[in-house]
Amino acid sequence: MEHLTKRYGSHLAVDDISFEVEEGIVYGLLGPNGAGKSTTMNILTGYLSATSGTVSIDGHDILEEASAAKACVGYLPEQPPLYVDMTPREYLMFVAELKKVKRADRAAQVEQAMDRTGLAEMEHRLIKNLSKGYRQRVGLAAALLGSPKVIILDEPTVGLDPAQVIEIRSLIKELGKDHTVILSSHILSEVSTLCDKVLIIAKGKLVAQGTPEELAQRLTAGSSLNITALGEADAVMNAMLTVPGVSEVQITGQQNGETSATVQVPQGEDLRAAVSAALAAAGCPVLGLTTASMSLEDVFLQLTAQAGDEEAQEVLENQEEATLRPEDLDFVQNAVESGESGEKPWLENSEQPDEEELRQENASAQAEEEEADEK
Repeated sequence: MEHLTKRYGSHLAVDDISFEVEEGIVYGLLGPNGAGKSTTMNILTGYLSATSGTVSIDGHDILEEASAAKACVGYLPEQPPLYVDMTPREYLMFVAELKKVKRADRAAQVEQAMDRTGLAEMEHRLIKNLSKGYRQRVGLAAALLGSPKVIILDEPTVGLDPAQVIEIRSLIKELGKDHTVILSSHILSEVSTLCDKVLIIAKGKLVAQGTPEELAQRLTAGSSLNITALGEADAVMNAMLTVPGVSEVQITGQQNGETSATVQVPQGEDLRAAVSAALAAAGCPVLGLTTASMSLEDVFLQLTAQAGDEEAQEVLENQEEATLRPEDLDFVQNAVESGESGEKPWLENSEQPDEEELRQENASAQAEEEEADEK
């Protein structure tokens, strides 16, 4: 992607963005609401045309060779466009035909996509009767058809329960081994866990790209040590200030004769041994010492704040809602333990219906629709 720009009248949604993605890498696309993420993804998939700039996918220009370029992309929007009166297998066969998968290969590709996304148990249910998690799987399976080199996922875990979130994340990691994956998410911990590289967009501009570690290193002139030592605050501070390279010491707490402090040290220098020795020589034994580093949340907030994006803080404030609670983790652990014995308690129905039950269920749903149409 080179010098991509998109205008809606006087509004500049995407402002001269350029980046290149590599094979077998999972990329995280981060940014507050209105930053330009969805517009960028829609241009990448060929759904929208850019005002200026070029997009090339596997050597195919998205405008000049639209069909070839789109064949290289599998896209899962936040709300998958599903035909709910079809079963997963029927829908995937339909999508395979739309994607011009060879007739002889369709059944095998659908089978493989269902296998990878764990849909085999639900293949004969109507999509309307599936949970949100399984509908998301159907959309993901559709994105895999045609063996695209690039998979683009827009908020793939929104609205899923904890067990489904873990399953989808595990699947995304697997996809990263064979495909280039571009993942858009507001959940910073998810991006940090899943993605090899991060692209941060603010006010339509690409403000940073790289691994989370590279971004943190770029934004900090130094690192810090968190220390707890036995002794008075003045003695602890004076001892650490004698160490060459220590630029600042901040006392963060005092309790029961113990002093906690944060020490600023130059980036790339390991002063743990020197600081420990200085404190021991001053009669202040070290009780705890850890190295502090910037989290992805810190990086995101600093970069978007520099771009003048006030919505960045709102994104961070919403992270607590996206964090798994202790009771959620208990549920997931129980689900995993049960799964090892072949049970799957997170399914809507732990007992799978036989073929006769499925026929009755689908016939009942069809009858209800016909009755509604007559009325």
